[in-house]
Amino acid sequence: MIRHSVIFKLKYPPDSAEEQTFLRAAKELDNIPGVQHFECLRQTSKKNKFEFGLSMEFASQEIYDAYSNSQDHLQFIEKYWVNYVEDFLEIDYELYRVGL
Repeated sequence: MIRHSVIFKLKYPPDSAEEQTFLRAAKELDNIPGVQHFECLRQTSKKNKFEFGLSMEFASQEIYDAYSNSQDHLQFIEKYWVNYVEDFLEIDYELYRVGL
């Protein structure tokens, strides 16, 4: 299982029309085959500059790679991500079992 997370800061003010446009478009990523447990999250901590997060899971690396290269994902990146996001951090996790 791969957990894909991005935290980001938008170029636009909170509660702006642009913010809502971006978040509605991001929600559509949930419709891409292979996406599981999609969440759009609002940052509540003042410990960093990021405002939102997107989190989703994939059953395997192959399914995640297919998502990353899908036409819908690439169009989202081109149309929304590069135009609306000021800064971001991307993290991809897999379960790590710590030996006892």
